[in-house]
Amino acid sequence: MGQNKNILKHNGYIGEFEIDLVHNMMTGHIAGINDVVTFSGKTVKELQKAFESSVDDYLETCKALGEDPEKPYSGKFNVRIPSDLHRILALVAKTQGTSLNDVVVKALTKEANRKKKYV
Repeated sequence: MGQNKNILKHNGYIGEFEIDLVHNMMTGHIAGINDVVTFSGKTVKELQKAFESSVDDYLETCKALGEDPEKPYSGKFNVRIPSDLHRILALVAKTQGTSLNDVVVKALTKEANRKKKYV
């Protein structure tokens, strides 16, 4: 398990899980994929093993069927930022002779590269 609460990681995939106090177990699903794949366990070790097995089985099934396992993303999303930050970034873009979009992509890429070890 990672530092984040209710998150498991394996081979570049993330599993989100919840604790079910009524049934005394943990259940979850693989995030960011085209299908719904669930896993469960009564202990953290059992949950991690079930998650890893679910990821591996899902990838093998996708490969056998010739399907892409990952959910497609459009590459577009809206971000709300403070107006003073928007102004600063727009000025940075002008100064660099580039677009605001390029400045944001560069900053997000830098952050993503720093965080890759956490995914």
